[in-house]
Amino acid sequence: MTNEFYKPSFARTSHERRQAVLDAAIEQFAGHGYAATNINDIAREAGISIGAMYSYFSSKKTLFLTVIEYAYGVMEESLQEVHRASTDVFDYVSRMLAACRYYGENYPMLNQLYLTITTQPAADLSAQLSEKIEATTPGILTELIRKGKQQGIVRADADEQISALCIDNIFMMYQFSFASRYFAERLRVYLGDRVNNSVTLEDAIKEFISAALQE
Repeated sequence: MTNEFYKPSFARTSHERRQAVLDAAIEQFAGHGYAATNINDIAREAGISIGAMYSYFSSKKTLFLTVIEYAYGVMEESLQEVHRASTDVFDYVSRMLAACRYYGENYPMLNQLYLTITTQPAADLSAQLSEKIEATTPGILTELIRKGKQQGIVRADADEQISALCIDNIFMMYQFSFASRYFAERLRVYLGDRVNNSVTLEDAIKEFISAALQE
């Protein structure tokens, strides 16, 4: 485990201790946001001294960026797995909706962290985080839409960048509905009891995207 944010001592410590620190940091940053999180609370939650914490990280910012790097790795692996398995853009949409649900249900704290950092990160980190987190999906989606045009399954006049943005916004809002009561209730306001059946809901979203991309 190596990156540019933590000190070498963090890489040398045991996997169990590293994971304890990451888990505690994820919970604190996800629950309180960057500004309100105290590194002392993370150390206490992880079961280590504050001295040990500062032997691993020079500041709360470097700890936060280490957590983001870890969360990004989990998300990136899932995105690439979906991409590799997809046969075309419509198959990708289907798999991504299922992946958003799986990620939301099985990684609740990471999902909450994703919501937190995309809505209220420290101002000086915003551009860096946006560029890092959103680096993968735009390229995948625009490539699949472009290939869909070549295959004749996507209408020739579809705007690749706008289509990719709108589709990814649907993914994001669906994933956030598993982390935020506001977004969950927002879905319910629009869809009523349909939100209780993920298969029906995801099928309806797929039909909408297919209609938007096809003749």
